[in-house]
Amino acid sequence: MSFNDKDEVASAGAAAEEPAEVTTGATTGAAAEAEGSTTGTTTGTTTGDVAAGDLSSEDAFNDNEKLANEDEEYDGEQSPYEQIDQDNILAQYSEDQAISMGKNYARKNELDQNLFGKAAAVARNPVGFNRMNFLSQQEKEALNFEQEHPNRLPFQMWYLIVVCSMGAAVQGMDESVINGADLFWPTVFGIGSDSERDTWLEGLVNSAPYLACSCISCWLTDPLNKLLGRKWTIFISCGVSALACFWQGFVNTWWHLFIARFFLGFGIGPKSATIPVYAAECSPARIRGSLVMMWQTWTAFGIMFGYVMTLAFYYVPSRGIGEGLNWRLILASAMLPAVICCAQIWQCPESPRWLMGRDRHADAFNSLKVLRNHELIAARDCFYQYLLFLEEESYGMSYLQKCKDLFIVRRNRNATFASWILMFMQQFCGINVIAYYSSSIFVKSGFSVISAMIASWGYGMISFVFVIPALLTIDSFGRRNLLLFAFPLMSGFLLMTGFAFWIPDDHEHAKVGVICLGIYLFAIVYASSEGPVPFTYSAECHQLAVRDVGMSFATATCWFFNFILSLTWPAMLEAFSAQGAFGWYAAWNAIGFFLVLWFVPETKNLTLEELDDVFSVNTYSHAMYQTRKLLYNFKVHILRKTNVETLPPLYKQHRMAVTNATWEDKGDVEYIE
Repeated sequence: MSFNDKDEVASAGAAAEEPAEVTTGATTGAAAEAEGSTTGTTTGTTTGDVAAGDLSSEDAFNDNEKLANEDEEYDGEQSPYEQIDQDNILAQYSEDQAISMGKNYARKNELDQNLFGKAAAVARNPVGFNRMNFLSQQEKEALNFEQEHPNRLPFQMWYLIVVCSMGAAVQGMDESVINGADLFWPTVFGIGSDSERDTWLEGLVNSAPYLACSCISCWLTDPLNKLLGRKWTIFISCGVSALACFWQGFVNTWWHLFIARFFLGFGIGPKSATIPVYAAECSPARIRGSLVMMWQTWTAFGIMFGYVMTLAFYYVPSRGIGEGLNWRLILASAMLPAVICCAQIWQCPESPRWLMGRDRHADAFNSLKVLRNHELIAARDCFYQYLLFLEEESYGMSYLQKCKDLFIVRRNRNATFASWILMFMQQFCGINVIAYYSSSIFVKSGFSVISAMIASWGYGMISFVFVIPALLTIDSFGRRNLLLFAFPLMSGFLLMTGFAFWIPDDHEHAKVGVICLGIYLFAIVYASSEGPVPFTYSAECHQLAVRDVGMSFATATCWFFNFILSLTWPAMLEAFSAQGAFGWYAAWNAIGFFLVLWFVPETKNLTLEELDDVFSVNTYSHAMYQTRKLLYNFKVHILRKTNVETLPPLYKQHRMAVTNATWEDKGDVEYIE
């Protein structure tokens, strides 16, 4: 499309002089063209040019010019019937201006102007549709149904959720099938002794996928997505996972298995970074947060299902295969959900956000039409997603500049540091030691091999089921509070597990019972806190301009320390003994409590502007204040003192809100100068 014809640029501000009339028939966009001066204030490159009407011109959004001939401005005052969310990009415009903007967008992209005019008005005020006389009764009923039943989604949206869940399950199985196979393949390939060389080689083979993720495949996510799109990146990554899992079933040396598992990392990395983004870009805003947590939930399900496959194939005889058949089937079984995901994903629509980035707006609208219950809702989301897309594009920063700003701008640096802490602690809390080596741990504690596998399956089931409490509390109790509550408990349960190895062997039942109980209690706490929080926190803490880069760094951090943990555990177990190894990770959980206390602010229920203020506070000031607050809470709630001086708020924007009744709905954030 060419947008150089300035005669066709409509003035949205003319709506302030002559209300834009929305009809039920076809429109020509004349309501968006007006005589005289242009109204509407521009607040930046993107929204200013949107108000001018040239919605699709890349040049228009790269200019820093304001609209010419601004004779009057929309003062942003709202009637008692309009309570517009100030985070809404359209909040600064009147309803008539928004209608004109929607029509201009539709005209430029050969879409239904009347529909998009109405959709833009609804996008500006999503809860005020009942007073919009230009909406039909059917359209109002559809919007009301969406408000009252946010989980009543069309079939295609549920289908997409199932596919994304299957992709997460692929991830979980890739991680857990090595657990049961570990009982067999080291001995088969001659590295099953307790020597230093063999323990390091076992750790190297087990950690190979995460080495590939952190060093190579995570950084391929962006070019793959740009070239192929979201769904075909998922298709290819699941295909790579399926081939690698199949390959693992035919290896004949430890280094051959290392290569196969390293190749598996090329399926894990792009998939882990793409599926959450794809689900978020396709899902309605009101359930988007739940779908972000879906990744961890169904990864836990995949981990549990991997243990099921271990039990299913344990008694399979060798069938003439000298090295054994059962462990080969266990490793290869992870290809099953990957193949199913490959077969399903091609029927899903492409991400509307990705299509908009390719200037395919009609295709983006068609994708949304099958993902929403009504075409007006699809048009509303299409138009508003495009505004957000333009807002992101308006930053115009190169990849290197984004990386630089991630560290030199205090607000970005603090958010990055907080997300890194959570990703680091997700690994060094010790959870994946249990995920990858629980069967071996249970065998060392006195379990039979089959009993160890059953105990590992129980651990996987707990990890899946106890994600549910996090879904119910993460937005009410808060991300930070969940972590501060969890880390001391996880530290105690790991110490309990480690100390249980000192129980004499003549009390075998007590020994294995305490070890099993400690691991299960640890898994319950982890699944409800440090499991789902890091990815949710990392996805919301970064500014829009650096969000993709920030999330890539956070994901790479997660996989890198996953590699370190998987590599070092066998050698650590030999060097430290079970007591020392579990004590090591118990100590890291204690450290994690203070890292979260000092460096991880609360983000629940905060607007974008509030997040900017939260992460702009000096790190030292934040740490010192939180230390004083810890002492204050100890005196008030533990020592039950009543004459303790209350601390002032920490963050500026809440100073005046302290006396407001709605303060309790805010995050646990306070300010002191």
